[in-house]
Amino acid sequence: MTLAIIKTGGKQYLVKAGDKVKVEKLAGVEGDKVNFDALLLAEASGKTEIGKPLASTKISGKILAQGRKDKVLVVKYKAKTRYRKRVGHRQPYTLVQIEKI
Repeated sequence: MTLAIIKTGGKQYLVKAGDKVKVEKLAGVEGDKVNFDALLLAEASGKTEIGKPLASTKISGKILAQGRKDKVLVVKYKAKTRYRKRVGHRQPYTLVQIEKI
């Protein structure tokens, strides 16, 4: 089993070939190829490579979809002043299938 830890959008993801991962929004449309250069750890055949980041190995993937996550509601309330405020936020994401490590 080949595993890798990639860094994209300020977050780290543990992936292997064939995985579908929701990452922070990436530029591109469905079907585009994407390469992850910030590879922090790679494991294959019992050998583990650790780097900051690794320059020797690249991860390639394919964009499957662009979307927005579920709405998160933020509510502000102050007692006795009739102040109520409700704001919603939907974070954009990109669904990527890891093709090759």
